[in-house]
Amino acid sequence: MTASGRGAGRAGVPWPAASSTVVGVMGDPVRHSLSPVLHNAAFRELGLDWVSVAFEVPAGATAGALAGAKALGVAGLSVTTPHKEEAARLVDGRSSLVERLGALNCVTLEDGRLLGDSTDGAGLVAAVRRGLEFEPGGRRCLVVGAGGAGRAVVVALADAGASEVVVLNRDPGRAAGAAALAGAVGRVGGPDDLSAAELVVQASSVGLGDAEAWHPLVERSSLHGGQVVVDLVYHPARTALLAAAEAAGARCANGVGMLVHQAALAIERWTGEDAPVEAMWNAAAVKVEG
Repeated sequence: MTASGRGAGRAGVPWPAASSTVVGVMGDPVRHSLSPVLHNAAFRELGLDWVSVAFEVPAGATAGALAGAKALGVAGLSVTTPHKEEAARLVDGRSSLVERLGALNCVTLEDGRLLGDSTDGAGLVAAVRRGLEFEPGGRRCLVVGAGGAGRAVVVALADAGASEVVVLNRDPGRAAGAAALAGAVGRVGGPDDLSAAELVVQASSVGLGDAEAWHPLVERSSLHGGQVVVDLVYHPARTALLAAAEAAGARCANGVGMLVHQAALAIERWTGEDAPVEAMWNAAAVKVEG
């Protein structure tokens, strides 16, 4: 997909217009999503007549949504809960990473075909490097959750050279499957492994929309200073996990950083342009703080 309509619909002309290229984010819930804010900030910075919107698609409607997007010429989709795994089965083509993960978060319409990729893991690694000055190479990492986002994070941390990637999940089978993606450095863990972790990534949906929710496999007493704790949930901005980790002296971040960087990679796939990452970070900061 190459960029088109540069500068159109931006200077004294109503926007979006009939000429605007449409992308979006599909999920449920999705009304809280910052993805359209980030995408549209990038399009403004790049001078593109593109627009991003949110599509609320309930579980079970993935196939219809993808077919509709293809028929309508939607140029790209960010895909979130609960569609990542089903969409990976339904797209016309998959990157090698999606084949490995069995899940995707990015779909690009190219020559009439829907192509799936995963940018979540790379987004997380970029976010902890930029926002927390944490380098995963040679470090002990623990991931809570074995869904699409969790598996992507496991692979990315292993590929970044983590010395250990431990997976906690309530379903032991899914935990084992996720840990296997990390190869020799991956293993299934338990609550006792939390205190030894230098990086803790909460990658499940626990806490989404509920600032009091707590993951049953996470022991509050195992959180401590010296750790970096990231909760991929960003609605609310400060989850119960992040509040407890901050109180224990850990350095913390919510999922906005990963969202920015995975969205930047999606912009590059959709438009063929280098993403204006700083403009996207600024847009996220204004929205979250506002």
